[in-house]
Amino acid sequence: MPNNILITGANGQLGSEIKQLSKSDSEYSFFMTDKEELDITNKQAIEQYCEQNKINIIVNCAAYTAVDKAETEQQLADQINHQAVKHLAEIAKQKQIALIHISTDYVFNGQNYQPYKETDKTDPQSVYGKTKLKAEQALLKINPENSIIIRTSWVYSSYGNNFVKTMLRLGNDRDELGVIFDQIGTPTYAKNLAQAILNIIPQLKNQQVEIYHYSNEGACSWYDFAKAIFENENISCKVNPIETKQYPTPATRPHYSLLNKGKIKQAYGITIPYWKDSLSECLKQIKEIKG
Repeated sequence: MPNNILITGANGQLGSEIKQLSKSDSEYSFFMTDKEELDITNKQAIEQYCEQNKINIIVNCAAYTAVDKAETEQQLADQINHQAVKHLAEIAKQKQIALIHISTDYVFNGQNYQPYKETDKTDPQSVYGKTKLKAEQALLKINPENSIIIRTSWVYSSYGNNFVKTMLRLGNDRDELGVIFDQIGTPTYAKNLAQAILNIIPQLKNQQVEIYHYSNEGACSWYDFAKAIFENENISCKVNPIETKQYPTPATRPHYSLLNKGKIKQAYGITIPYWKDSLSECLKQIKEIKG
């Protein structure tokens, strides 16, 4: 049996972290693709690719993640976030390929007062959230064996563009910054999630598609997150707390998106690091890459 893993969206934050970690993994052969190598909105192209390379596991890290732009580019967001996932699910079922699909906290309305469980009612408030939920629903309906959905939140990495890198840039350019304090969640270091996925792969064995939640441990606001970045790097920029309504955006963001991670920890024996520890590790990594 081949151990051939297709990674879609391999140039994104999560895909890049998997790429880096997979270099020391001799058990599996990884096929790293981005839209240049494989157009996942084209079902035939996916089928051919999987056949040619004898793929038996797919990790779908590809997504349309421009949350505000999605409000106007609805069709494109739907093609990538929903239709493409439907194609992947159908091919996975037909060819008995295991599938790990990455979803988001945006499937919830963000009005909870305790961490969201996998069984909590979904109610997305943005086009992005709606397209991601439609993908989950398609995957659950098609139901390929040995397949799971992992919802995550506030992803950052030493690769790609993200909140951490934006704060480092602005913090060095400005004397003070306003950052939102009334949205609560947990940052997720993409490297930790990538490692969790690699730990889960050999344990995949389920008849029904299962949903899991993964983020780092702990909770904070974007304001706390910015403060922690500056403290870590001794950046003297002053951070002022602002309310969401003072910074209007086209897409509505969840005010509260803490995820309950009990299920994934129990099912796969995963230990999840605290967000501040992971942040320190990522900031070191960013320095090394610059270095």
